[in-house]
Amino acid sequence: MAYAKLGAVVLDCPDPRALAGFYAEVVGGTVETDPGGSDWVDLKVPGGQTLAFQAAPGHVPPKWPAPDHPQQFHLDLEVADLDAAEKRVLALGATPLDTADRSRTWRVYADPSGHPFCLCAC
Repeated sequence: MAYAKLGAVVLDCPDPRALAGFYAEVVGGTVETDPGGSDWVDLKVPGGQTLAFQAAPGHVPPKWPAPDHPQQFHLDLEVADLDAAEKRVLALGATPLDTADRSRTWRVYADPSGHPFCLCAC
């Protein structure tokens, strides 16, 4: 029997409020800031998992692809239309990482803080 419950998925970043705003535009939800300061921001996604963003001074984004240092973590975001979703995330500040093969059902991007994520029409 499980003895713990997943509370949130937390992404370290240089600007928690800005990164929470990026993901709020992509997946929806409500951005909630910590009343004690701006080092922690929650994104409450209706019917989904909470994403949290924590200030990390000196944040260095992961490298993708990097066979000698794997990305370790990424988000898969399900979308109905890859092309439309791609246009939207690029307009919001995402960077394409692996989008050349347009026949695949997924494409890889980096969010504005450099975390890899995939748009998936799977």
